[in-house]
Amino acid sequence: MIEISQEFTFDAAHVLEGAPEYRRMHGHSFYVEVTLRGEPDPATGFLRDLGAVNAALSDIRETLDHRLLNDVEGLGKPTLENLAKFIFSRAQAALPEVVRVKLRRPSYGQTCVYENG
Repeated sequence: MIEISQEFTFDAAHVLEGAPEYRRMHGHSFYVEVTLRGEPDPATGFLRDLGAVNAALSDIRETLDHRLLNDVEGLGKPTLENLAKFIFSRAQAALPEVVRVKLRRPSYGQTCVYENG
């Protein structure tokens, strides 16, 4: 079994209602690692061409980068947990081998991991 990962970053703003310290609009830099797992194709030697992985993740990045996350359709409340699930769902729809999304906000020392199953 092989795992490959691709990373991307995005910057976005959000408002979190119900938490006094987060009720004002504020932004973060997010770092995302998407991991695929499986057996490489015997003919190509690839689990998945990394160019195809990068293209699929670029679409997700475009959906989130420099956006107000509260306005992103399908995301729901823009928590770290919901962002990880949202990215996982979008990534797995394009790349069925996706098994994990790790979302980090290093400036806060925070990480959220969403895994399949």
